[in-house]
Amino acid sequence: MSREFADRDLESTVEDEVCAWAENNGWLVRKMGYTGRRGCPDRFLFGYGRIMMIEFKRPNGKLSANQRREHHRMRDAGLEVRVVEYAEDGIDILRSAMREPRG
Repeated sequence: MSREFADRDLESTVEDEVCAWAENNGWLVRKMGYTGRRGCPDRFLFGYGRIMMIEFKRPNGKLSANQRREHHRMRDAGLEVRVVEYAEDGIDILRSAMREPRG
């Protein structure tokens, strides 16, 4: 989807907006980082029977090689990892996860 970039789309602004929405809607949100390793997703979200990892990027931002490898490892382990560039997309992902039964 083509969108015009605005200051509100800075990575930190998008992250703050999605995390505030998540916390106000029943998710536990934790900032994560690894000790001695790179590529950890920015936030882990816990709720609705799920653990979801989100990497926030500015629009058209690129994942590092370490991030790509780590996301691949997590997905291979059956975990949900998402890359979010726009707050409304992150909120939509969480809304959808709240509605879908976890099997």
